Amino acid sequence: MYDIIIVGAGPAGLTAALYALRANKKVLILEAKSYGGQIINASKIENYPGIQNISGFDFATTLYNQVKNLNGEIKYETVTRVTENKEVYTNAGKYDAKAIIIATGSANKRLNIQNEKEYIGKGISYCATCDGNFFKGKIVAVIGGGQTAIDDVLYLSNIVSKVYLIYRGEKLNENLNNLDKLKDLSNLEIILNSNVSTINGDDMLSSIEIIDNNQNEKEIKIDGLFIAVGQEPKNEIFSNIVDLNEKGYIESTDGVHTKTNGIYVAGDTRVKELRQLTTAVSDGSVAATIAIKEMNN
Repeated sequence: MYDIIIVGAGPAGLTAALYALRANKKVLILEAKSYGGQIINASKIENYPGIQNISGFDFATTLYNQVKNLNGEIKYETVTRVTENKEVYTNAGKYDAKAIIIATGSANKRLNIQNEKEYIGKGISYCATCDGNFFKGKIVAVIGGGQTAIDDVLYLSNIVSKVYLIYRGEKLNENLNNLDKLKDLSNLEIILNSNVSTINGDDMLSSIEIIDNNQNEKEIKIDGLFIAVGQEPKNEIFSNIVDLNEKGYIESTDGVHTKTNGIYVAGDTRVKELRQLTTAVSDGSVAATIAIKEMNN
């Protein structure tokens, strides 16, 4: 019997473990892949308070080592089912807990074209607010037509020399916030009815090729590519114990509690306004603190 089982070893899950271990709780972290979550792919982090510059890998590894130094137990197993009685089933066994924190994060949707994975951190980013400053004065492109893409363009337009907005649709949704502000951007070029077909470069991304609905191809030289086609959580296995919104994120009454007593949520996997490293670690600390308090009571 564990005091707390944490599903997910990203920043939210590891922070929750750190707080729980310092409270002398018996903790098990279950992770399907590797510790660190999405942040491990970030080449540089420069917007985390108190740390001027650090790679995502180094940040995640430091946090992981803090947990291990407190004798935190991490098992690399895939969770397949969680019950209301706080039984956790994995591909390797079954575990019981007094409380469970779901911190499985969410994954950026990808374009699924050749070379995309190879250029992540080498010109390709999925977070303009995280990586925009690395492209100061340079030329970038944003892929997408939703609210995130519009927000990314507005943010990047104050940093870069030129930004392309590339969208596969015929027009942008008129109901998007701040859409009218795009007309005032002198360094923006909007390309509609087009998809990225090829990513080019040597060690770093140098250009992309796009193809329109008439199969006409065009090469655009850029320094950075921001992919803003959405995120997706993997919460289907928890649908029996939590409420999910229309996009699959976990609903909570206060950012921590789910509909099942003793089962909590933290990080990007929950419904929230901002998905950043700072909010992930905040979620982890709050979820663990509340879980410990309610367990002790």
